[in-house]
Amino acid sequence: MTQAWVILTGRDGRDITAPTEHQLASALAEVFGGGKGEKASATLRFGYADGLMYQAEVTSTGEIRFEEWSDRDCEIALAEPRRMTASKKEALQLWCMLARRQVSKIRDLAWSTG
Repeated sequence: MTQAWVILTGRDGRDITAPTEHQLASALAEVFGGGKGEKASATLRFGYADGLMYQAEVTSTGEIRFEEWSDRDCEIALAEPRRMTASKKEALQLWCMLARRQVSKIRDLAWSTG
């Protein structure tokens, strides 16, 4: 079995390996709590040392973009990016699913089609 990893890239660009749920919530609070008109984002990535990678970027406007890649270098997209708008609570739920490797549950969410 290959080694799995999870990395959170916060609003400030710093990476946190194997973030806790508290660290995920703090990162989202920073993103959603930015100054008026200031666009910010943070990204949670999950993958395997020798293969697949998934990432969910959350912006200060609540936009979420979920991507699936063949590897950590983002060489081959395995699906079109999925998008939705969510609250901070919903974004945390999605990130927690990703951190728990529940990709199939994420795919089943109500993504926008346009």
